[in-house]
Amino acid sequence: MKRYVPVLLIVATIVFAIAFWPRNQSSSPLAESRIAAREYSPANEPIEPLPPSPTFNEKTVALGQKLFEDRQLSRNNSISCSSCHSLSLGGADGRIRSIGIDNRVGTINAPTVFNSGFNFKQFWDGRAETLEAQIDGPAHEASEMDSNWLEITNKLKQQPEYQAAFAELYPEGIQSNTVKDAIATFERSLSTPNSRFDQFLQGVNNVLSAEEQDGYRLFKNYGCSSCHQGLNVGGNMFQKFGVMGDYFADRGNITKTDLGRFNVTGVERDRHVFKVPSLRNAALTAPYFHDGSAATLEDAVAVMAKYQLGRRMSPEEIRQIVSFIKTLTGEYKGKAF
Repeated sequence: MKRYVPVLLIVATIVFAIAFWPRNQSSSPLAESRIAAREYSPANEPIEPLPPSPTFNEKTVALGQKLFEDRQLSRNNSISCSSCHSLSLGGADGRIRSIGIDNRVGTINAPTVFNSGFNFKQFWDGRAETLEAQIDGPAHEASEMDSNWLEITNKLKQQPEYQAAFAELYPEGIQSNTVKDAIATFERSLSTPNSRFDQFLQGVNNVLSAEEQDGYRLFKNYGCSSCHQGLNVGGNMFQKFGVMGDYFADRGNITKTDLGRFNVTGVERDRHVFKVPSLRNAALTAPYFHDGSAATLEDAVAVMAKYQLGRRMSPEEIRQIVSFIKTLTGEYKGKAF
């Protein structure tokens, strides 16, 4: 009997190993991320929750909002900032390309103004360093407001209500820089904290469904969070559109706008490079991309998978990631959209 003991021990060891060998050895992104989720810690996540809405001088914010909604900023008094950045439409306008004065069609899709104060630069090509500098763009652009600061400030100076408001807040009164400061202050107040995903990061239990959590794990495992991360889930870096494939050659009809940051720097490596957009409130701001070519979030995720990741996601994976993105819709002034 003794001579069989070593053999029995070996057999028992093999049986034990088979019995307790991990069952989930799939190499799929979701399977791998579910294993990684056992070590989940909000402090280690690539996305940060938005802080509570910042506090600004209420009178400056109110003046900025009045200017933001004032059509007098356009040459023929027909459009305002809010025409292309409607707060009721997620801070955008729902168009492929915005419409300026005299029904002139713009060259690019309007990004959301919500949470724009968290972006490291402004415009798709990042040509403006600040929100104040960004305001010069639409004010002067022929396909948008087609105006100038002398014309704008002269209009405002004719109104006693504006004269009184500016005199109270700015010793220099109505000037281009004070108009821009008021509008930019209002825009910085447009933060949307307390999304369900923010709550999840802050440890609130059962705030996300299993599908939404699976979508987030896929989002990380596929590498989407390499560009869409931080407070704004984007908005803090530049990236080439078409890392793993030539998006523009496949789409065709390349325009100057498609050159992206190259139009700013003239450097070849910046051709087709754009600021990574924020994904906060993305469920509200279709269509997507600088060219407005993606009508739905599902379309946008599929395009990103192909041209940025070199992957083809299944319909189920796309649905799960879209479910996660929808959890990034926050609250404005304490109310959900």
